[in-house]
Amino acid sequence: MNQHMKHALSLATEKSGEVPVGAVIVRDREVIFAASNSMILENNAIRHAEINAINGAMATTRKTYLTDCDIYVTKEPCLMCFGAIMNARIRRVYFGAYDVKYGACDYILSIMAKKKTNHYPEIYGGIMENECKKLLEDFFI
Repeated sequence: MNQHMKHALSLATEKSGEVPVGAVIVRDREVIFAASNSMILENNAIRHAEINAINGAMATTRKTYLTDCDIYVTKEPCLMCFGAIMNARIRRVYFGAYDVKYGACDYILSIMAKKKTNHYPEIYGGIMENECKKLLEDFFI
């Protein structure tokens, strides 16, 4: 588990000027696709790491749904990214730093507690939390 979060962390530190977030899609312990934020590079507000990774994984696997895949992301997904995770039917979400402003898994929505959607992934937060949190704090401070 930590090797995939370390991979996501390495991606988060690669792009200068981007909010440092990395995401890795994994199936059977193998990386299918990995990405980081590219909002500034592409001048596109929806190019979050999770969206980039999901799009890449779907193109790589040629599947509409990623039901046998997990995502590792350095920061708790926002509402948009969590919606994409649910629509892609990703099996599990592992994230590092909690996001008290925009996080959709725990702080903002707690949508999983309602379980009224047709698909909901298992969620595990706080994976390598200190390292992921420090990366974000260093960027924003």
